[in-house]
Amino acid sequence: MSSPNTRLGFLLPLTVIAAMLLLYLLSPVPVQTLRNAAFDQYQRWQPRPYSDSPVLIVDVDEESLARVGQWPWTRTRLADLVERLHAAGATAIGFDVVFAEPDRTAPRAMAAEWRLSGTDAARIAALPDPDERFAAAMRGARVVLGLTVENGGTAPSGGQSTHRIVSRGDAALSSLPAFDSATLPIPALRSAAAGIGSISFQPDPDGIVRRVPMLVRLPQEIVPSMIAEVLRVSLAERNYVATGLAERPGLRSLRIGRHQIPTSPDGEAWIHYSRPAPQRYLPAWRILDGSAPETALRGRIVLVGTSAKGLLDLRFNPLGAAMPGVEAHAQLLEQIHAGHFLERPAWATAVEALAIAIGGLLVATLALRTGPLSSASATLAALLAIAAASWWSFIAWRQLVDPTLPVIALLLTFVAGSLVRHRGSERRHRWIRHAFSRYVSPNLVSHLVDNPGQLVLGGRRQHCSFIFTDLAGFTSLMERTDPGEAVSLLNDYLDGMIAIVFRHEGTLDRIVGDALAVVFSAPVEQPDHRRRAYECALDLHRFAQAHVEDLARQGVEFGRTRIGVHSGEVIVGNFGGSTIFDYRALGDPVNTAARLETLNKQLGTLVCVSDAIRDDCPGAFMRAVGDIVLKGRTQPLRVFEPLLHTDGTPLTENDSGYDEAYALMAAQDPRALSAFEQLAAERPGDALVAWQLNRLRSEGSGALVVMAEK
Repeated sequence: MSSPNTRLGFLLPLTVIAAMLLLYLLSPVPVQTLRNAAFDQYQRWQPRPYSDSPVLIVDVDEESLARVGQWPWTRTRLADLVERLHAAGATAIGFDVVFAEPDRTAPRAMAAEWRLSGTDAARIAALPDPDERFAAAMRGARVVLGLTVENGGTAPSGGQSTHRIVSRGDAALSSLPAFDSATLPIPALRSAAAGIGSISFQPDPDGIVRRVPMLVRLPQEIVPSMIAEVLRVSLAERNYVATGLAERPGLRSLRIGRHQIPTSPDGEAWIHYSRPAPQRYLPAWRILDGSAPETALRGRIVLVGTSAKGLLDLRFNPLGAAMPGVEAHAQLLEQIHAGHFLERPAWATAVEALAIAIGGLLVATLALRTGPLSSASATLAALLAIAAASWWSFIAWRQLVDPTLPVIALLLTFVAGSLVRHRGSERRHRWIRHAFSRYVSPNLVSHLVDNPGQLVLGGRRQHCSFIFTDLAGFTSLMERTDPGEAVSLLNDYLDGMIAIVFRHEGTLDRIVGDALAVVFSAPVEQPDHRRRAYECALDLHRFAQAHVEDLARQGVEFGRTRIGVHSGEVIVGNFGGSTIFDYRALGDPVNTAARLETLNKQLGTLVCVSDAIRDDCPGAFMRAVGDIVLKGRTQPLRVFEPLLHTDGTPLTENDSGYDEAYALMAAQDPRALSAFEQLAAERPGDALVAWQLNRLRSEGSGALVVMAEK
């Protein structure tokens, strides 16, 4: 069963997944732009290969304008063009042009322009009308004219339809793009045309033409596109068969004769562009002057359009190139004849949403419950799988499946899950650090956390300082006190002592019953470790003194604390076996510090420090004990006692009387005995003076002392 923290940890990744699903469903312009960018890249990596096609563009290019004259050409010229195309064997002719106005060069228009009247006007009016000439040429050929659709204009009056739309599915045509007005060819031309189709594009927000609507809705009727009408006319078909989606309103496909064209629900067909192909174009001037090859037009669908820059019919395609608008029609017609279709399948939306939801949940689970390397590797594999599946769908089946939002969703979910895990790890890290710091020195915990590589067996040489403490009379305290109360007393005492050690950034080496072993300058080196050790020892002494007095006021007898402080080179590191680490310092200075602590018992003192400590603590006032040869050692160690008030605070001056007596003793001057006798009489409670006096009386003079006991 998952813990509340685990369940809460899922909240952020789940929020990210929900937000990405909402973003996916709303599909704002940035999301559409990302999706289209991926599909564009696929087309750039694998454009449709161009092959010989029954579709040809008769191009009113720059040279045609230079040879024939500026645009618009007269309808008589266009009639000539139609007749030549029909005679050459074109199966259908589509004009990517809207002839919305009469020819400006018509005789009647010119008579009005020239303001003729009478006989002249009648003669001019009797001349052949170019529009009628154009209409007559169209009646003998299969010509499709263009119209444009828009919103905000006047609804068209309409004309006779030469097609019929058969709908399979009650809502097959319910999602078509709707417009309230259209610009139509003039009636004379409209009545002569074999068909009329929309040449309007609906580019995406970035201006790129990726799809062409096959059908659009006007208030009075449904209008096919230029592509659909040219194809229908070329096949001598009358019907369009619109098949709706089974699961929701919208169009699935449009059949024209033998061609079944998959569409989006709103009736758009995706264009899979090929690279520019010069053989797709034939200049219009070559048709008009008869220089075009006789076989160039036979059996072809001809689209008449313009690539001339001055006529402003340039569009952008996913390959990153500008193209004449008529080429979009031509490329889609090429696809239809080849049976080569790009399709965004109806199931793509569900699959992409599931990829976001299920993939996000899997990635979140991995990010929250496995290590960073495992979760990152699994997430990377999932991202690559999504991208590969999308690309494979494109190259194998020409299906457009969006990888962008699922990839982004999985990345964001992984980041969210990783942040939650990292935060949880940091929280556990802090908890473990806090918990261990109750048992192990905080500086040791921090050092090992920051330097896990040092958790290996072995050590290094290092100069460190050491404090050993022991509680006098602890055994007898345990004997005469209830065990529970004794443990409570000991815990209060140790809590206070350890807190002081940690405040001075000492490392607690170990606790043995009532005794503490403390090391400075390990594991983190401390240049002032001797000074730290000395000041820590004084604070420990001060606390111990105050603690004893506080308990005495409560009627509890508690022992005095003896302290030894020394410094020297040791081996510091982890020692033990393969199953346990024991971080500590090993070497003679450690044993010496322990012996100095026990030396207090013989001296009657409470704090003993070595000359190694005293030499690095200028300004600290101490008095010499002697050159002590500790039990088990051969070399003497000069030992000092700090000068302290009864409450443990340091004195701010030397003990000149003691120093003079000690100098006499060190010089083996016989006067040393009387000097210490005088001091003993003046200071009956001075334990060190009493010890020196007893030693002088029993052993003679001199500063060298060989200890027979530990």
